Amino acid sequence: MLAKLTSKNQLTLPRAVTEAIGPTEYFEVEAVNGQIILTPARIQRGDAVRAKLAELQINESAVADAVPWARDAAARD
Repeated sequence: MLAKLTSKNQLTLPRAVTEAIGPTEYFEVEAVNGQIILTPARIQRGDAVRAKLAELQINESAVADAVPWARDAAARD
């Protein structure tokens, strides 16, 4: 089977392939010896939250600083 890479760098997988692996939304992608390897990945909500926190550069220290601030603000309201 062939799949075409679009000008937007997107690739549509043939239906026969997606039916064979079952429903999945995400794939781990790696290049090995000139081949592209796609492995179905199950994203856990916790993983998505951790990734977003890392993207926003929010660490434990920032959260620790924010909690007292939020509590003080709630007490003032």
